[in-house]
Formats: sequence, structure tokens, C-alpha cells
Amino acid sequence: MAFQKPQSSSFATTSRTHMRPSGGTIDDSFLTEIKNTQNRKLSQKQKTLSCQFSIGDQLSPWPTYTTDQTILHNRKPCSYDYRKRAGSWQKQPLGITKPRYLEQLENYLRKELLLLDLSTDSTQELRLQPYREIFDFFIEDFKTYKPLLSSIKNAYEVMLAYQREKIRALEPLKAKLVTVNEDCNERILAMRAEERYEISLLKREKMNLLKLIDKKNEEKISLQSEVSKLRKNLAEEYLRYLSERDARKILIADLNELRYQREDMSLAQSPGIWGEDPVKLTLALKMARQDLTRTQMELNTMKANFGDVVPRRDFEMQEKTNKDLQEQLDSLRSDYEEVCKEHEILLQLHMTTLKERDQFHSELQEIQRTSTPRPDWSKCEDVVAGGPDRWQKLAEGKNSDQLVDVLLEEIGEGLLREKDFFPGLGYGEAIPPFLRYDGFVENKKPSKKDVINLLKDAWKQRLVEERSESVYIKQKETVAQLLKEMTNADSQNEGVITMENLSTVLKSNFPFKKEEKIQELMEEGGWHPNSSNADLLNYRSLFIEDEEGQSMPFVQKLWEQYVDEKDEYLQELKQELGLELYDEVTLPRLREALMNIDPGLDKQTLNGYLSRAFQLPMTELPEEGEEKEEGIVVRLKIALERLQMTDIRRMGSQEQEPTS
Repeated sequence: MAFQKPQSSSFATTSRTHMRPSGGTIDDSFLTEIKNTQNRKLSQKQKTLSCQFSIGDQLSPWPTYTTDQTILHNRKPCSYDYRKRAGSWQKQPLGITKPRYLEQLENYLRKELLLLDLSTDSTQELRLQPYREIFDFFIEDFKTYKPLLSSIKNAYEVMLAYQREKIRALEPLKAKLVTVNEDCNERILAMRAEERYEISLLKREKMNLLKLIDKKNEEKISLQSEVSKLRKNLAEEYLRYLSERDARKILIADLNELRYQREDMSLAQSPGIWGEDPVKLTLALKMARQDLTRTQMELNTMKANFGDVVPRRDFEMQEKTNKDLQEQLDSLRSDYEEVCKEHEILLQLHMTTLKERDQFHSELQEIQRTSTPRPDWSKCEDVVAGGPDRWQKLAEGKNSDQLVDVLLEEIGEGLLREKDFFPGLGYGEAIPPFLRYDGFVENKKPSKKDVINLLKDAWKQRLVEERSESVYIKQKETVAQLLKEMTNADSQNEGVITMENLSTVLKSNFPFKKEEKIQELMEEGGWHPNSSNADLLNYRSLFIEDEEGQSMPFVQKLWEQYVDEKDEYLQELKQELGLELYDEVTLPRLREALMNIDPGLDKQTLNGYLSRAFQLPMTELPEEGEEKEEGIVVRLKIALERLQMTDIRRMGSQEQEPTS
């Protein structure tokens, strides 16, 4: 039974007719319409084919080893019947022909492919249509494998649809890429044109510069030749002037010789005038003239060489005067700085006094507003021992508050005289140091004479141990400087600073203090090892005083460290001298020892220490190198005691070089 493909030519012609839209690309609606048309025709073809033959009658086994085979060699059998048939095929002879159904499908596929125009890219989609039709024939004819083959076809169709969507999405990007490529090419061409223009400008500038260099080189050569010519002319003029000078000297010498000869001749013609030998006089005159000429030349040379020179005696005198004036200037500058510091302290005290005055004035006004009538103090005349006369002496120049104290004191004296012992106040911090005692104190009931003698002894000892006021001033300056720098560190003016700021202020004001000394001051200020550097400190509370004028522990610790450092300094000075306390020390020896232990001492401070130690004015101190070893001496103990009473402290680290 011959298999005839229904309407294959007309279908191919229809496919070719509707293949090419006007735009050059396949439109989706157009492809959908073509696909629907092909599906309808395919269903008609399948119906026709189902009527013309059946699988069981028309399909015959086709061995894989025959010629012109189109089936894959490694194809696996899909059922048991197929394997059995494959075995039966192998037993058939080699001359067996290809199945008619396969030949019809191949002929149909070949004709459809020939009818398609594959010269353009737009027909690549339609090229798959004949293969789809062949695959649909297989799906419809092989009922057993229809689900599997349908799923395979659908998977490929989905993938092809996805690829079409992706291609369609990439079409705008392709156009954009072309546009960007053209834009970039235009920009590149513009940049190249700009570069060529800049290169041409640079080349022209280079040529101009080369011409300028050549011109400058020519000018340089011309100037060099002119300089050479001028040098040559200068040498010629110099030689001419030398020749003229020599000729002038020779002429002057000849003229002098002629004048001398004339004088000699005149002397020789009248020998009786002088009464001496003319030859001898002529020779003496000649020698005198030679000496005069030589002396005149030496005098001219000395005037030329030493015309601007100052005599050594005047120079030394002026140098000494300048040195004295410089020392006086340094002394006056130091005094001026001390006066300025004292003036600043006095200004601060003045401001404090003004505040206290305003406070007292306000308190006075408040007291005047709320005060009661004055008491009649004449009633106390009969109560006080001594009668009215003693009371008038006690009440003279005192206000009511003071009169109450006098009255209480007079009343208390009688009570105190009756007691033999007083209980001690203990050792609390609120108790003044001179009243701290635990136990009972004997009432010695001193008389007025005993009290006067005791006060005289106290004043005598105080006068002996009294230190210079510079110590007090320096201590006040140090405290005021600390408060000023802490106030500067308080940028917000809140009255508090951090512990880190406190450490920075202490280290900047006391650069030569050891770390443990700084630690002690910070602990007195409120710092503890467990506290952090960010903790806040009320720095103004460190500088206040209590009711009895006692300073806070921070200021007290500062004073204690100052005293300890002074003692260490003087002990180091004693060790450097290597003398006993009752040995005598000279001024040069003490100067050298001070410079050795404290290289940072300046000349003014060093002279101040020596002036205090030897009780000499600074103007009478001999200069370094001019003092005599056996000149000014003092006992070491006395020198140390005098230095102890003055403001002496280390001015630099021991690693520094001594200053001149």
C-alpha cells in the first residue's frame, strides 16, 4: 500500500508564502497563526495516515546494520517485544530493504526542507516545522510511547519559547549596545582629534622654546665675548696705571735726589757757616732723610692698616662696662619679673579683699537692719576684777562682739584657775595640730610674767628660723599658677576637670618631679588606683582654706614635697662638696658643686644662691674664673642653713649640660 503525503506541496507553498513579514523578523502573532494552521493540517494528515495504514501491517523491522541506515547505533530497545524482534532481524539476510513508512517520512522531510528558503535568518524558526510534523506522526502512530514523546516535545518547545523571549529581551540591549559603541567611537575620535591639536600646540611651543634657547645661547656667547674683551681692556689699563705709578715714583725720587744734591752743594760752598765737616754733615743729612722716608712709609702703612682699630685698653674697658650693664639689665629684668608676679598676686588679693569687703558690707547692712539696741557695758565694771579702770582699758577700741569675748574670757579665767587638769581634745583632723592630745593636760596656771617670757622665747626662735619672704611668694605663685591652668583646662567653666587634665597640669608645672610624687598629689586631690582618668574633680575645692586658715591636704602635700625636695637638694650639695658641716667652703668650690648637681641653673639664679650663702650683694660677687681660692669662705653648716631659709629648688635635670 503506497503512502501518499496529503497536500504536502500546498502546505509548503503556504509556509513559504507567509514566512517573511515586512520587518525582516518573525512576529509572534504571525508565528502563532502559522503554528495553529500547521496543527490543523497536521491533524488532518494524521487522520488520513491512520486511514491508509496501520502500525501492525506497515511497520517492518529495519536492522541497524543495513546500508543507508538513519537510526542511531547505540539505541536501546524499549520493550521485550522489540528485543525479540531485533533478534529475529539479525537472522534475516543482508539484502532486506528499508521500511516503506521510514522511506515515506524521509522523502517527506526532504521535500519540505527543499521547499524552504534557508538563505535568511528569519526562516531558521520554520526549519524546525517539518521535524515537528515528523515527530507528531511518531507520537500519534506509537500510542505506547505517546506520553513520553509528548513530554519530550513539550520540554523542547518550552525551552525554545524561553530562548525566543530571551532573544526578544536582548534586542533593545543590542540596539543600545550599538548606540553606545557609536557614541564611544565618536568620543574616542574627538579625544584623538583633541590630542592631535594639543600635540600640535605643544610642538609649536617646543619650537618656540628651542628658538628662545638658541637666542639666549647667542646672547650668552655675545656677553661672554664682551666680558673677555672688557677683562683684556681692564688688564691693559691696569698695566698702564702701574707703569705710570712706577714712573711717577721714579720721577719723585729723582726730584728729591736733585734737591738733596742742590742742598749738598750749597752746604759745600759755605762750610764756615756751620763750623763742621761738610762731608760729615752731608752724610748725616742723607741718612736722616733716608730714616725720614722709611719712617714716613711705616707711618703711612700703620695709618692704612690700623686706622679703624680701637686700642685694646679702650676695648677691654668698654667690654667690662658692657658686661656690667648686661648684668644690671638681667638683675633689673629679674626684679621686674618678680615685681610683676607680686603685682599679680596683689591684684588677686585685692580682688579677694574687695569681695570680702562687699560681703562684710552686706552683712553689716543685714546686722544693722536686724540688730537689737546696744547693751549697757558699764554694768560690767563691778563684775570684772580691777574695777572700772581695768574695764575701760579692756573695752577701749572694741566692738560689742569683742567685748562679749573679753567678758567671757574674764569670767572663764576664774573658772580656769580653779581647774588643775583639762581633758585633751584628741587627734582628730578638725583639731588644730598644737591642741592635739589624748589624756589630761596639767593646768600650770601661768602668771603674766611667765606668759611674756614664753612669748619672747617663741619670737626669738621664730626670728632665728624665719625664712625669706621669697619662699612664701613662690609658694603662693605656684598655687595661683596651678589654679589658673586648671581653670584654663575647664573650658566649660563648670568648676570640674578630669583626672587626666589634673595629671597634665601637674606634669607641665613640675617637669622634674618623679612619677610617684605626681601620684601622691593626685591621690590627695581625690584620685584612686581604681578610678578612671575620666572621673571629674572639683578642682576649686583643692585651694580653699578652713576657718583657721588651714590649707587643704592637696596644698599641704605640695608644701611637704617642696620641703623634702629642698632637703634632698641640699643633701646632694653636701655630698658633692665632700666636706663636714664645720669645714669651710670657698665660693668657687660652692659654685662648681651647684653647677655639677644642677646643670640647668642659669647665671642669675646661681649668683642669687651664692649671694644668700655668703651674705654678699650680687654686684660684689667675683666673676667666674676671677675669684681666688683662699678669698671668700664660709662654714658649710652656715651656708646650708642660709640656703635652707631661701627659695632653692632644682632648675633642670641632671642630664642637661651646664649653662654659661
